[in-house]
Amino acid sequence: MPVPLPQSVKKLLQDKAYGHVVTFNAQGNPQPTMVWMDVAGDEVLFNTAEGRKKPQNLRRDPRVIVSVQDRNDPQAYAVFYGKARVTETDADDHIDKLAKRFLNAEKYPFRQPGEKRLIVRIGVDRIGGFGPKMQPWS
Repeated sequence: MPVPLPQSVKKLLQDKAYGHVVTFNAQGNPQPTMVWMDVAGDEVLFNTAEGRKKPQNLRRDPRVIVSVQDRNDPQAYAVFYGKARVTETDADDHIDKLAKRFLNAEKYPFRQPGEKRLIVRIGVDRIGGFGPKMQPWS
């Protein structure tokens, strides 16, 4: 059952938050990848493209783990455990929004011809890690 995200966690994700996403391949082995993170309501988001392993893995097994470190306080980090769903809705606009945040570019400059962008939306079941001053996230 997804949990509400504390405001402190949302603030972390609205910054230039890089996440290490772990999905599970067909053999059940973890497959980590680094991505730009975002948040919408109580969902943790990242953007990817069709044809990559992340959406393929998540469509087969929606379990996901994401670790995000606070760039302003390196001892603060959050680990999100949850279930993901992959959607095309607004994915092109979303990658441009992230390009503005992370690259200060109006449009995502690494788009490939014919590329179909996807948003991965994570309903978080549990939050681990430590927030500011080494306290659990609240």
